[in-house]
Amino acid sequence: MRLAGKKVIALVDDEVEDLELWYPVYRVREEGAEVHLAGLTKDKVYTGKYGVPAKADYSWDELNAADYDGILVPGGWAPDKLRRYPKVLELVRDMHEAKKPIGQICHAGWVLISAKILKGVTVTSTPGIRDDMENAGAIWKDEAVVVDGHIISARRPPDLPPYGKAFCDALAGE
Repeated sequence: MRLAGKKVIALVDDEVEDLELWYPVYRVREEGAEVHLAGLTKDKVYTGKYGVPAKADYSWDELNAADYDGILVPGGWAPDKLRRYPKVLELVRDMHEAKKPIGQICHAGWVLISAKILKGVTVTSTPGIRDDMENAGAIWKDEAVVVDGHIISARRPPDLPPYGKAFCDALAGE
C-alpha cells in the first residue's frame, strides 16, 4: 500500500469516457490512496459515455488543491465541459504550481490547455487534439504514456495499464 495516506481528486462530468475515469481511480485505490470524485454538484450522479454512473463525492468548489496529492483528469467529451469552469482550472493550476501529479488521458488535454500549463511540456493525447496541444505550446509525442515531471499523459483506453502505473509511481514519488 505505497499510496496509503495520499488523497487524489478525480474530476467528473457527463460524457466522461468511463474507462478513463474508473481504471485510474481503481488503480490508485488499489495502491491505498483515497480518491474523491468531484463535479459541479456534490452528490449528483453523472453519466459516462457508455452509461456508467459516477456520483460526485464533492463539488469542486469545496476542494482546495493544498489538501490533495494529485489530480486525475479523464477524457471523453467531459473535458470540453470541465475546461469552462474557473474552479476546475484553478485546481489544475494550483496542482501544477505545487508540482503535484496531474494525470490526463485522451481529450483531457483540453483542460490543461485551458489552464495554460502546457507551454514547453512534453505530452501525448488522442491524436485528434494534437494540434490543440501543440498550439498551446506543448511538445506532442505519439506514445502510450509520456511523463514530463509531474504531468503524466496517455493517448486512449488501450494505454490505461501503463498510464495507471505511471500515475501511481509519480504519486509515490518514484
